[in-house]
This record gives sequence, C-alpha cells and structure tokens, in this order.
Amino acid sequence: MEKNELYPVFLKVHELNVLLVGAGQVGHEKLSFLLKSSPNAKVIVVAPDFSDEVRTLAEKHHIPMLYRPYSTNVLHKKHLVIAATNDPEVNRQICEDARARNILVNVADTPDLCDFYLGGIVTKGNVKIAISTNGKSPTMAKRLRQLFEEIIPDDINELVENLNRYRSTLRESFEEKVEKLNHVTRSFIQKS
Repeated sequence: MEKNELYPVFLKVHELNVLLVGAGQVGHEKLSFLLKSSPNAKVIVVAPDFSDEVRTLAEKHHIPMLYRPYSTNVLHKKHLVIAATNDPEVNRQICEDARARNILVNVADTPDLCDFYLGGIVTKGNVKIAISTNGKSPTMAKRLRQLFEEIIPDDINELVENLNRYRSTLRESFEEKVEKLNHVTRSFIQKS
C-alpha cells in the first residue's frame, strides 16, 4: 500500500512573507483558504488583473495587491510562494524561480510542482487538525474536514485551556509531566 510521507507542520504565516501569484478563481480559493486558517497572514497578491472577489477579500484583510505580471523580483524576501495563475507555463516558471532561491512553492492543481500542499483544516479554538490525502483527493480531505468539524465538540478549547493550566502547575521532570498528562488524557480515547 502506498504511504503518505508528507511531514505536517503548522506555519506562523503571520510572521512569514507569503506571495500569491494569480487573482482569478483559483487565486481567490487559495487566498480564502489561507486567510480562513490564518486571518493575519502576511501575504502579497501579484497579478495583472484582479477578480472582484480577490479584490474584496484583499481589501477586507489589508492585503497588498500588485497589479502587474509575474517577474522574479517579486520573490525577494519571500518564504512561501503559491502559484495560482491560469497559465501553466507561468506557474512552472514561478516554481523553477522559487526553488532556485530555496523558497517553498505550491503550484495549484499540479502536485508534482509542489513542495507543500494546502490540505483540509479543522479549527476549534486552539485545536487545529490538518488533513492530507497526499495531493490525491482534495474532495476526500474536504469530507474528512466536515466529519471532524461535526464530531469534535465546540467546547474542546475549554478542555485544552484547562489542561494547559494544569500542565503549568506541574514541577516534575519532563518524563514525569508527560506521564501525568498521559494519565489525565487517556480517558479521551478509551472506548466505553
């Protein structure tokens, strides 16, 4: 059986410089996804033309919009790039340019040109779960996201906050803290 070998990480995109190239339907989808998960993301959108949806979303979140075609100088000091133009050759060029500068890149709907994927995300307060299908089925990631949103209780954040307060009272060694927290949380997964 094929395995998903992706390594999940949670990026502080409010501290990173993100570039989105493309401001049409796909650009809107990528920008919406980014801002839904990270409303304070530091992102700049570059495109010769902007759809009304992208313009409205960018203005709402104070996202800079550069009205111009892609060129390599927009990669300066960027940490992540999302290529979402309607031109596969431009997207491929963005990928090559980003990789030449050691910038992580995601090319919309082209898994082979991606260093990372934007998977399904479930957020309930401080709890965030990322879902990946290894780029094979965004629809399945969406369905799993909907399932987790339904079954994870809305008050889980209160539990997380309480566990954090309890954790801060523990003065034992790291191993002893882990054991105590494991003991307290073990009941969450035990079947009745």
